[in-house]
Amino acid sequence: MLNISGLDNGIVLDHIPAGMSMEIYKYLNLGKLDSQVAIIKNASSKKMGKKDIIKIAGGLDSIDLDVIGFLNHKITVNIITNGKISEKKTLHLPKKLTNVIHCKNPRCITSIEQELPNVFLLTDPETATYRCQYCEEKYTK
Repeated sequence: MLNISGLDNGIVLDHIPAGMSMEIYKYLNLGKLDSQVAIIKNASSKKMGKKDIIKIAGGLDSIDLDVIGFLNHKITVNIITNGKISEKKTLHLPKKLTNVIHCKNPRCITSIEQELPNVFLLTDPETATYRCQYCEEKYTK
């Protein structure tokens, strides 16, 4: 059995659907962090069968919870202080995303004006539908 040591201070992203950890790694730009990052793929889980886990040394200021909420709002965010879970954060679908996803509409102003931020608004929480603030193009993965 593989054993990854615990964190003294940092963040643990738990209950990530198996195989999704690298997508989260990319969206959060974890490769650019100076702190240690551990990715555990396909860990055994009683609830999920298999899951991924990401451990990040350092403070919560290094990650954007809105990005994680957008990718999967069921992921558990555990804040670790002095080797123990000091807080659990509940995620929600963010109402607004800025420069996380990009509009694919070639006629959108963001395609022409490169310095404009890509802003998407949550238009339907039931279906997790996001639309471009400028042209109302629906985001599709």
